[in-house]
Amino acid sequence: MDSPLFLALDQGTQSARAMVFDATGELVAKSQRHIEPYVSAQPGWAEQDAEYFWEELGQACQALWLEFPELKGRVTGVSLTTQRASVVCLDSRMKPLRPAIIWLDQRRTASPPILPFWLAAPVKLLGQGETLRQFQAKAECNWLAEDEPEIWSKTAHFLLLSGYLNYRLTGEIRDCTASQVGYIPYDYKRGQWAASHDLKWKALRVHPTQLPSLMPPGETLGRITEMASRHTGIPEGLPVIASGADKACEVLGAGAFSPEVGNLSYGTTATFNTCNQKYVEPIPFVPAYGAAVPGRYNSEIIVQRGYWMVNWFKREFAREEVDRAEQLGVSPETLFEEFLQQTPPGAMGLTLQPFWNPGVRIPGPEAKGAIVGFGDVHTRAHLYRAIIEGIAYALREGKERLEKRNGVPVTRLKVSGGGSQSDAIMQITADIFGLPAERPHTSETSGLGAAINIAVATGVHADHGSAVAAMTRPGARFLPREEFTDTYDKLYQQVYRRLYPRLAPLYRSIRHITGYPAR
Repeated sequence: MDSPLFLALDQGTQSARAMVFDATGELVAKSQRHIEPYVSAQPGWAEQDAEYFWEELGQACQALWLEFPELKGRVTGVSLTTQRASVVCLDSRMKPLRPAIIWLDQRRTASPPILPFWLAAPVKLLGQGETLRQFQAKAECNWLAEDEPEIWSKTAHFLLLSGYLNYRLTGEIRDCTASQVGYIPYDYKRGQWAASHDLKWKALRVHPTQLPSLMPPGETLGRITEMASRHTGIPEGLPVIASGADKACEVLGAGAFSPEVGNLSYGTTATFNTCNQKYVEPIPFVPAYGAAVPGRYNSEIIVQRGYWMVNWFKREFAREEVDRAEQLGVSPETLFEEFLQQTPPGAMGLTLQPFWNPGVRIPGPEAKGAIVGFGDVHTRAHLYRAIIEGIAYALREGKERLEKRNGVPVTRLKVSGGGSQSDAIMQITADIFGLPAERPHTSETSGLGAAINIAVATGVHADHGSAVAAMTRPGARFLPREEFTDTYDKLYQQVYRRLYPRLAPLYRSIRHITGYPAR
């Protein structure tokens, strides 16, 4: 009898992927559709047709079966993982009322719900008044109700993209607890919608009836409907297993299952995660998110724009490499490796602070990016190295913060995401952190995390611990080079860590004078 296979669907920011894994975690087959991440009718907007995601996911599946028809009959389950914090408004007939709002959207409202004094006062006394204000201002449900009241009045269902696509697959209005990341009334510690007395319900304009029912990772959300089968080619009746958002699945698929193992993700958003059995807020009053494993949490530090900055560099500074890559039939990022080979560790003092997108707490809402140390010796190559090093510095700072919060030192690094496919970037990571950096055996760690949940749900592996042991393993390993770790440590301690405290007052002045970023 043929061994069982698991179908993982990954609807990310840059592409839609359909992947088949076996019980040992090997990627057996894959189909990928590159997508337009979003359209921007005005500066700061980021939207995409919700139906577009469903169409592209269907095309990815159909292409998979076309190339590997013999695999379809061996698939025992399906699981979906998606980009986080992108939301869809549906009417009572489950039809989208407007384009999906992508997580990169920067709109906000100046008129959020006014909290009663007895709720607002304790928050301010705890020093979290600005955090709450930012939460309310950025919440999509709040600015939709203010700016698009007619649309909001017809919104019967307010779902994350994961909930919408799970509905299209199963016909059930259900989502996974580990997918709930965004400006929503969710209790991250208990893994359920917030209690009725929670101030989030007063702070947000969403109602319980607009939200989906939730299932923990490894549970069955529903089964592939006849309509979904026609669209995707997935056999009707296959179980759809809850897994979680892409970052949660990525941490699981990388094999970061305990707090001494740090998972760096060099994706569009760069992150540093540790997985814990206990609930540990990475920053006070900033939640730990649900892991793609029931009963566990991921404490996460985020560099919001992360490896988006590579695309920014490509667009603004690398026309020559883009044209040459097109002629050679390779990605421009492949040619950027030459920039790292041409420049020394530390980029001859050029240091970048990668806060191209402000945060709520760290960095603060006034934050901006900075590049210091320019001299006439510096070229585009030094700038590219400074981008890669700056992101790694920010994630090292996150690692040190999580070590203090967890009370557990990080001794191993698992590095995933697009940037991890570069040997040069992996070596820079090991040198900056002063720790061995391991690349997982597959680059498709989000998909593998989803496959692990299928394997557990269908009884192929007894539990998540045994599934992780059987289905994850290290790939290439990069050791820190002593001759460079000292240089990086001095630049990190004496330059990088001092930048934000010194520049923050200037950022506040810039915000006050120019109005950017908006309050």
